[in-house]
Amino acid sequence: MTATTLRTTPPTEDPHSAPAPAARVAFVPAGPRRRRLDGAWWPRSRDLRAELPSLVAALDERFGRIGHLTVNNSLWPEVPRRVAVNGRTMHLGWFGAEQDPNEICVLSTRAGRWDLLVVPPETGAREAERLMASASAPDNALTARALLATVRGGGAADDRRPGEVVWETEGGATAVPA
Repeated sequence: MTATTLRTTPPTEDPHSAPAPAARVAFVPAGPRRRRLDGAWWPRSRDLRAELPSLVAALDERFGRIGHLTVNNSLWPEVPRRVAVNGRTMHLGWFGAEQDPNEICVLSTRAGRWDLLVVPPETGAREAERLMASASAPDNALTARALLATVRGGGAADDRRPGEVVWETEGGATAVPA
């Protein structure tokens, strides 16, 4: 015996599911761009496939068509090379120590490069609001790591990458692996 099933929606869409909530983003006001961060994004989870559609919609609206995103792969359980987003395929890049773990780099054909603080999803609402306001302030000169440390009360973090710290504290020679 065979059964035939007719689908009125693609198998990946649930007709009863609510639309994805809007992205929680904040951007620096338009003006001269001489700062470390251009705003902030507060995802609801660490699932890039679930989070990127609403983020890209907000970015497309603000900056024009987004062509590429990069993240540090240490904070995301999975970083796929490509993700279907809003009817097109987004290309994702990922880096280890070269990119701040709490930043996402956005590349737009119209607006160029934008770096956003990624507020960890588990952050409480009050702390997230402070982080987003600080990251989107026109006079902010802190990196994502330093901003997180400052807002969380830990004082300013060292903005240099690990290799730079070794270079400057070991007399200019990189550390020899043990």
